[in-house]
Amino acid sequence: MAGEGGRDGAVAAPAFRRVLLKLSGEALMGDQPYGADADRIQAIARQIQLTVERGVEMAVVVGGGNIYRGLQGAAAGMDRATGDYMGMLATVLNALALQDALEKLGAHTRVQSAITISEVAEPYIRRRAIRHLEKGRIVIFAAGTGNPFFTTDTAAALRALEIHAEAMLMAKNGVEGVFDADPRTTPDAHFLPEITHHQAIERRLGVMDSTALSLCMDNSLPIYVFNIDDERNIERIVSGERVGTVVST
Repeated sequence: MAGEGGRDGAVAAPAFRRVLLKLSGEALMGDQPYGADADRIQAIARQIQLTVERGVEMAVVVGGGNIYRGLQGAAAGMDRATGDYMGMLATVLNALALQDALEKLGAHTRVQSAITISEVAEPYIRRRAIRHLEKGRIVIFAAGTGNPFFTTDTAAALRALEIHAEAMLMAKNGVEGVFDADPRTTPDAHFLPEITHHQAIERRLGVMDSTALSLCMDNSLPIYVFNIDDERNIERIVSGERVGTVVST
């Protein structure tokens, strides 16, 4: 199996040179109703660091749902654009928390924000991001696309294409991959090990929003949907193992 040591104890080369990991804000919550769980962030940071140590260049896009969930009452009735900007700021908080956890493990990181917050993050500059990756740094993209009405899923698809990632790893919280219905509400939902982008859009399977899926489909970017709760899943995917659901052209 890919990734296992051979007879001489050597580790197989990774299946990908450069990937983008999409983390939802909810993936950082652990068992909390909202906010961030330090142990969960550390566990995710360890997965990322182990992958980079394998020689894989990794960028990360993080959502903000864990923080924004705690603000939903205040945001009720608010202008959509204002609410979206609040969500972008929430992703910056998550990016800084992940950066801190990674650097405690000895990783070299950069946070690039799509909205200007020069005291804590670089501005998003595509060529600079690629250069960081080539130098082995982990680049965390914050603030989505910098525009309201676009989700962090769309930001992840856009950034993955801009940096020429070979695959997007879509981390799910407590779900093994893509099902034909929500497994949390439909006990007999069927797991789908492989589907096309078009099928995911047509059947509204909830992989990510339709704009992001269309971007991936039009540019033949494969998406690996997996459960972030298993601390070896990222390593397995970059080793070439079949984990979760593959969404491809």
